Amino acid sequence: MPLTAPFRALAPALVSVTLAGAALAQGTQVQFGDGQDTSGQPVEVTSDQLEFDQQDGIALFTGNVRIVQGALRLTAERVDVTYGDNEAGDTEVRRVEATGNVVLVNGEDAAEGERAIYTLADGTLVMTGDVLLTRPESAITGERLSIDVDDGTGVMEGRVSVVFTPEEGDGG
Repeated sequence: MPLTAPFRALAPALVSVTLAGAALAQGTQVQFGDGQDTSGQPVEVTSDQLEFDQQDGIALFTGNVRIVQGALRLTAERVDVTYGDNEAGDTEVRRVEATGNVVLVNGEDAAEGERAIYTLADGTLVMTGDVLLTRPESAITGERLSIDVDDGTGVMEGRVSVVFTPEEGDGG
């Protein structure tokens, strides 16, 4: 049976909703950021207070923490940084844990949650606590967002909800 004009216009949206529903059943694959490598760019950290212990390799930034590296920005109430010497004897950051109103922005994409842990050894960032991921064309909510920082891909888990704007068709 041929579709009438109003239903024909809805068909792409219905297909998108069906595909999104299938993705929700097993955790939603997400893309985060534009995939540009910022690792060689300078890092600027600002906060109300900094406590550090060089012997133990710990730095604690508290109060209005803001970390910027290229197009990547992180804000939180508290950021704990663990660092140490690598095999070459150079100091490197090993782990970053941000807590309290955490917001991570990469280009036009943003993720919000209560806690984020970035483990540099495996290049993963895990955000938890009422996570909201916004992109120009969509918003995704869930309980846990895992991002592979190296390629910008990730998975949202835990009662995932997706809101998106379908691409406009020809309407005919």
